This record gives sequence, structure tokens and C-alpha cells, in this order.
Amino acid sequence: MADGLDAYRAKRDFDETPEPAGERAPREGELRFVVQEHSARAMHWDLRLEHEGTLASWAVPKGIPTDPKRNNLAVRTEDHPLEYLDFHGEIPAGHYGAGTMKIFDRGTFEVEKWRDAEVMVVFHGERVRGKYVLFKTGGKNWMIHRMDPPEDPDSEPMPQRVAPMLARIGKLPVGENWAYEIKWDGVRAIGYAEGGRLKLESRNANNITARYPELRPLGRALGTHEAILDGEVVALDADGRPSFQRLQRRMHLTSEGMVRRLSQSEPVVYMIFDLLWLDGHSLMELTYDERRKHLAELELTGPTWQAPAHHVGNGAALLEASKAQGLEGLVAKRRDSTYLPGRRSQGWVKVKNVRNTDVVVAGWVGGDGGRLGKIGALVIGFTTDDGELRYAGKVGTGFNEAELKRLQGIVDPLARETSPFTGTQPEKATHFIEPTLVASVDYGDMTDAGTLRHPVYKGLRDDIDPAEVVAPEEP
Repeated sequence: MADGLDAYRAKRDFDETPEPAGERAPREGELRFVVQEHSARAMHWDLRLEHEGTLASWAVPKGIPTDPKRNNLAVRTEDHPLEYLDFHGEIPAGHYGAGTMKIFDRGTFEVEKWRDAEVMVVFHGERVRGKYVLFKTGGKNWMIHRMDPPEDPDSEPMPQRVAPMLARIGKLPVGENWAYEIKWDGVRAIGYAEGGRLKLESRNANNITARYPELRPLGRALGTHEAILDGEVVALDADGRPSFQRLQRRMHLTSEGMVRRLSQSEPVVYMIFDLLWLDGHSLMELTYDERRKHLAELELTGPTWQAPAHHVGNGAALLEASKAQGLEGLVAKRRDSTYLPGRRSQGWVKVKNVRNTDVVVAGWVGGDGGRLGKIGALVIGFTTDDGELRYAGKVGTGFNEAELKRLQGIVDPLARETSPFTGTQPEKATHFIEPTLVASVDYGDMTDAGTLRHPVYKGLRDDIDPAEVVAPEEP
């Protein structure tokens, strides 16, 4: 005899799944609810309310809203047996709802209204409390709305964008008021976590989430937390050192299939070094020490993300150790410094073992021998405070044949007749291009004329606007 669980049972093989088969079981007493965190194909939360002997169920992609100003989608699913109030565990791959099920909250509730298209209840849980209404909008789609004032009246909506704070190049500052972090040679990324999902933005506000699918589970790891993170996406070589050349392959991929394959065979790591927003509150006015404390409490250690340790005191020894390991250097941060979005602050100081800078690529010159008529060197420059482009020399080393071939295909469509440089000009044989490309180079030092000595090409990058590429500060 049908008992309201036919749809539930039809989707499951109870010889394979640990889920309960159950049966309709009306009972007396307080009504119970459960919210389960369901890490399936898409992260979501399942809300289940005891009703006439089964659990009326909704899948809520962004979780139970805490702010009455925001409604969240709730998709009506099949009724579940009452035994599901206590269910948690792993639903095997290949089965309906495959993934990990965790109990997020449970408790009792009172019904104020229960109609076919509207359910109004008052929850008494540890995390979920207060009056809510679920109302149908069409088909299986409902919305869930908090009717009570927020428990935290000072909470605010998470910002849509935070520009990263920048560091100045300088000599190593010393003292107990400084903390030291490894400088990671990668791509700066601000991470926005909301409703179990992660969005990554580059320094120039491009959405780069799709490039690094192996980082998406970080959103699931944060669960219901709303957070804004600051860090660096890094590709590690066989010795565990950051490799910008390896990362460059990921930065410019357009094939989804190739992105997926490389994310599995050569995954990147998100090195998280700051926490800017958490659960309705900005942390940017807090000190560095306070922000790091909140970051540590999130325990963000996963297969492709981590929050590397910072060190207080003895920066000289750490700098020497970073040099011995072939790392780029350190970033020293004042422990009492606040986070200043989009600003280059004296509170953060980059101390490099190898001099490195970004340059604007504005042309190329041909090579000799096998490179005759092809790229022999890139012609580079820096943007001045007036927005003009100043010549900074040529970079002719650091390429392999595959990269030269790729670069040729990039620069040829950008050809122009006139020089984009003001002031000093490069050699007459230069093939000029529109100054829209940015490259990363290592170099020895800078001449009095403002050109780089012994620059070595590391790769193109698309996370920085050419207008921001200025001559490096010499420490």
C-alpha cells in the first residue's frame, strides 16, 4: 500500500545505500526537523520537516538564510522517512544523491501555517532558530524567508568586490612588531565563499574560477560561512617550489577538457594568507594579528588549499632559508596593520631574493639563425605616472621554442605602425604592437637610463592591467 514514500524508494537501492527505507509513522509529541549539509554533485543543504508521518523535504542551495532581507531558493524534493532525522554518512557514487551527508542542525518546530503552497514555522534548533516561511513560486521551486529580525543586527551583506592590498618593495624590516610570510610566485586571487560555493577574482577583477576547478571544494569546506579570502594561486614543481612557468599554462587555457585534465594531473594550490570578511562582518579594520587568528580558526587545510604559517621575529633567518630553498623571498607585515583595499602600504614590505618585475610588452625584434624573421627578443616598457609608456629594454632569454611559437601567434595580430613609447625609442628594427600584454621577468638591476639589466622572461600574465605596470622601486 502506498505510504507517501514511493518516490523516495524508487530512486534508491537499499542493498547499496546506507539510507533507511523507512515507512510512514505518524506520532504524537513535538514536531522535529533536521538540516543536513549535502556535499553531492552540487553543494546544498536539505531541510526536512516532520509532517504526517514523513519528512517534507526541500533542497536549499545556499543554506537557510539568516538575513530577512534575503530569500533563498528551496527546491521541493520527495518526502523522506522519519529515520532520516538521524541519517549521516556517505551515499555511494553512482547512486541518487551520491556524496557526503552531515547533520548541520536539528531540533523541534511549531507550525503556524501549513498549506499546499505555503508553510510557516518557528524553529528551535541550535543554529536555526526563529520564524520562517516557505512559499511556492512555481513547479518544484519554493523560496525560504526569515521573518524574524536577524539575530546579529550588525551583520551586513558581503561586498561584491574587494581590491587586494599591495606591498612595497624594500629592505627587510626587523622587530617583534613584524610578521613574515613566504612570498609565493603565482597569481593573486581574492576568494569569495558563499553558500558552499567559491568564486575567485584576479587582481584586475577578472573571474578566474573556471581556470582552477580543483579549488572549488574549498567553498564546500567553508560550508555555511560567508567569507572573503586573500591569497595566491600557485603551481608547484616536482620539488615543491612555486613555478610561474607551470602556472602560466593554466592562466591561458581555453579548452575545458584541458583545464579538467591539468587540474587532475597538475593541480594548483591556493595559499591563503588573509581573511577579509566573515559571516556578515568586515575584518579589514582589525589588525593583522587579529585577522590571522580568525583565519586559523577556520582550519583551512585541504588537498589544494592551505593557510601557510606566518612567523614573528627572526625574519633574517627565514629570508636566508627561503633563499636556500629557491623561493622568491618574503613579505613582512606589520602586526598592527589594518587591511587597506587597493592601496600599496608601508605596512606590507616585499623582500626579494631574486629581483622580479612586471613589464609591458610593446614590440619585438627578430632573432638570428633559426629565429630569423621570428621573435628574438621582446621589447618592454613601464607605464609612467602620466600614463605614458617608457622604454625599458629587451628580454631575449627564458623562452623555449614552444613559448616563442605561442608568443608569435599572440603578437602578430597586435601589430601597429607607430611606436607606443614616449621619449627614448628602441632600435629601428622593432616590430611594434599594441601595448596590451604584460609579462613577468627576473632581472639583475636597473641602469641609470631606466632599462633592465639581464632580464629573463618568465611568462605572460593577464591578471594585471598594463596601466598598473610601473618601474620597480629599488630597495
